[in-house]
Amino acid sequence: MDEGSGLFAAVRQPKAAGIAGLAFGLILIGVLLLLQSATPDSVAESGTWTDDEGRREAVSAALALIPFAGIAFLWFIAVVRSSFGHRQDRFFDAVFTGSGLLFVAMLFAAAAVLMAALSLVDAGVARDPAVVAEAWALASALLGSFGARMAAVFALTVSTAGVRLGSLPKVVAALGYATGLLLLLTPPLPRWAQLLFPVWVMALSILVLVREHSARRPPAA
Repeated sequence: MDEGSGLFAAVRQPKAAGIAGLAFGLILIGVLLLLQSATPDSVAESGTWTDDEGRREAVSAALALIPFAGIAFLWFIAVVRSSFGHRQDRFFDAVFTGSGLLFVAMLFAAAAVLMAALSLVDAGVARDPAVVAEAWALASALLGSFGARMAAVFALTVSTAGVRLGSLPKVVAALGYATGLLLLLTPPLPRWAQLLFPVWVMALSILVLVREHSARRPPAA
C-alpha cells in the first residue's frame, strides 16, 4: 500500500509534468515532421500519396508515434491540473481540461483516418484517388484546423492561469499567448507554425524541471 501510495505521489509531482511535457513535445515534433515529409506537393497529387512507398512509410511511422504523444499529453494535463489544485478558477479549469482532451481526440481522429486509408492499401483494395485524397484532406482538417484551435485554447488558458497565479514568467506567458493567437487565427497553418505548440509545451516543461531542481537543491552553507 505504501509503495502504491509512493508511486501515486510520484506521478503527481511537478517533475512528472515536466518529463511528460518534454516527451509529448519531442514526439509530436517527430510526428509533424514525418507528416510534413509525406504531404503531397499539391492538391492535385493528394490522391496519390499512398502510391509513394516513402510517403507511406513516413505516415506509418507517424501513426506509430501518435498514441505515445497522446498518452504523454494526458499525463501532462493531469499533473498540471493537480498542481493548480484549489487555487485555480473552476471556469479556467474546465476550459483547460476540455481543450486538452479535445486536442488529443482530434489528434487520434486524424490518425485513425490515415490508418484506415493505409489499411485498405495494405489489404490490396483498389486505390481510388478520390478516397485517398478525401482521407488526407479530412486528417489535415482535423489536425491542422480543429486540433490547432483546441491547442490554441489550451495555450491561452494555461498562460492566463499561470499569470493569475503568478506561476509563469512573463516570457513563457508571452510565448503561450503568441502561440495561442497564431494557432487560433491562422489555420490552415504554415508548416513552421505547426511546431509552435509542442515547442511551447517543451518550454513550459523545462521551466517546471528547472524550478523543481532548484527547489530540491540544498542551500549553500
